[in-house]
Amino acid sequence: MRIAEILRNKGAAVATVPPQTTVRALLGVLAGHNIGAVVVSPDGATISGIVSERDVVRRLDRDGAALLDRPVTEIMTVRVRTCGPDDHVSSLRHIMTEHRIRHMPVVREDRLVGIVSIGDVVKSEITELAEERGHLVDYLQGRY
Repeated sequence: MRIAEILRNKGAAVATVPPQTTVRALLGVLAGHNIGAVVVSPDGATISGIVSERDVVRRLDRDGAALLDRPVTEIMTVRVRTCGPDDHVSSLRHIMTEHRIRHMPVVREDRLVGIVSIGDVVKSEITELAEERGHLVDYLQGRY
């Protein structure tokens, strides 16, 4: 299965915030959309960084409540790993597991076209396994 299939099923909407957004406002976006990460983008199409709940928690522990009024640029990951719509889910699973990445933006021609979470990857692989199982059962029961 390819990443494009995941995006077809879940949609291509991506929550983004501009770089000057405060951490406090970021928390509102995360909670409002019930998501774990947001792409930092000046225009909603290019990627400046990505910031997750983990980033907030780690820096809050270190810096305290003063962090809430600072811009997300102070805590975001700048070197963002991305994938393309034509990439295979199995290779993405490997990369996400190896590098402990939970959210990966999907990019086509240097433009943000979606985001995939590790949950999306797991769900797609479970669906694929269930389909394979169904085909095997049908085969064994002579339905082909």
